[in-house]
Amino acid sequence: MNDEWARLDAAAGRSIAQGRHADAAALLRQALALRPDHADGWFNLGYVLRQMRAYPDALSAYAEALRLGIGGAEAVHVNRAAILSEYMERTDEAAAELRAALAINPGFLPAWLNLGGLMEDVGDAEAAADAYAEALRRAPGNGRARARLAAIRVHRGDTAAAIGDLERQLQSGADSQDDAAELFFALGNALDAAGRYPEAFAAITQANRINAALRSPSRRYNPDRLERLVDDLIAAFPARPQTPPTTDGPEMLFICGMFRSGSTVIEQLLGRHPLVRIGGELELIPALVHERLMPYPAALQSLDADAKKKDLRDAYLTAVAANFPGARYITDKRPDNFLHIGLIKTLFPDARILCTERAAPDNILSIYFLNFADTINYSDRLEDAVHYFGQHRRLMAHWRAIFGDDIVTVSYDQLVRTPDQVLAATWRALGLPPIDPTAPQSSAAPIIRTPSNWKARSALHAQSSGRWQNYAAELAPVIAALDRL
Repeated sequence: MNDEWARLDAAAGRSIAQGRHADAAALLRQALALRPDHADGWFNLGYVLRQMRAYPDALSAYAEALRLGIGGAEAVHVNRAAILSEYMERTDEAAAELRAALAINPGFLPAWLNLGGLMEDVGDAEAAADAYAEALRRAPGNGRARARLAAIRVHRGDTAAAIGDLERQLQSGADSQDDAAELFFALGNALDAAGRYPEAFAAITQANRINAALRSPSRRYNPDRLERLVDDLIAAFPARPQTPPTTDGPEMLFICGMFRSGSTVIEQLLGRHPLVRIGGELELIPALVHERLMPYPAALQSLDADAKKKDLRDAYLTAVAANFPGARYITDKRPDNFLHIGLIKTLFPDARILCTERAAPDNILSIYFLNFADTINYSDRLEDAVHYFGQHRRLMAHWRAIFGDDIVTVSYDQLVRTPDQVLAATWRALGLPPIDPTAPQSSAAPIIRTPSNWKARSALHAQSSGRWQNYAAELAPVIAALDRL
């Protein structure tokens, strides 16, 4: 039995290393049938199930690892907290998991950072600040904790203290280049809030230079590659896909557009409707692409059969139903899903897709001022952001040409000036029934996951519309490039 268990366990390890998570899960289950008391095996099963987005099963596997007394249990609690908060909206349980981790190891930095982030998600600035302060007691040079603490101070109106703290830490030195980038981004945004625009732009530029230097060559922005992808997507969808209407599952409200174009704001406003459940940035469409439709979009040719479309649609809806049982309307706010509108309309022919738009100079400036780190590779340089914006515009023109009114455009600049009118028009365009505007809203703070969390929680205002004019001199090349698009 031990030889067979060792063989299965080793094979599972190889599958994990190769990213073949379904194979790894099957092998681990066979191994655990032979040795059900193997705590590390349950931990590994929890990991692969999380990668497969089988979140309830992942929680159960992690729980079994804890029951068996796994070493480093604090990390298991943090993993459970991430699933509960990010994918299942069970924030109270997530907070309990993080506190359990800290009860085991009060010095466990990831737990303090995640607790701070969770408290920001639910809008508890005081608790978030306390968690970040505890993190800094243990790691004074940690850029993430100090940057987020600065954002909370700016939100509270104590901008001068935030700037002073960040400048002192930068003079003392950051723990790493990643930490330095975090500090410079936070400093730039604090200086922006103080109206010290040239200094703010200089700090943000330094932050982006650090991120660019940290980015591996394979992860750098490639304009030619994006242009080829857009060309291929346009060629793959010369006309509206011929897919029969569907009636199964909840009605999905897909929200996409450029990052920093107002998608978080419109999702939160849509969530005021009693029939709408906020789904946030779901990973499901990109996961279908990367796991089942590569090379993309060439593999879309295999979707001619209705059975194949139904298989993908069912996989998406099964994951949604597990996380949002009983919901009638669910938002899927994934800005870069604009690349996949053709696929979305193939799987969900009746879906309405909401695309957010914002004045181009403001949109690009906002991208430049945000620390996307390794997740967005066109944010390091303004010229890359302009190029990406142009390709986004080109592809959206094609989608609008073939899908017409099924794509609902919401202007951020109009939204912040006349929110009630824009929201009412958006509800109508999405087919949502009207609601009583005098009906009381929930007093609970919404869950908001965005690096600009505290701005998103502020009352709607038009201050960010036309913000680029504060940086007119620095953005002169951007304005010229946009004029040429």
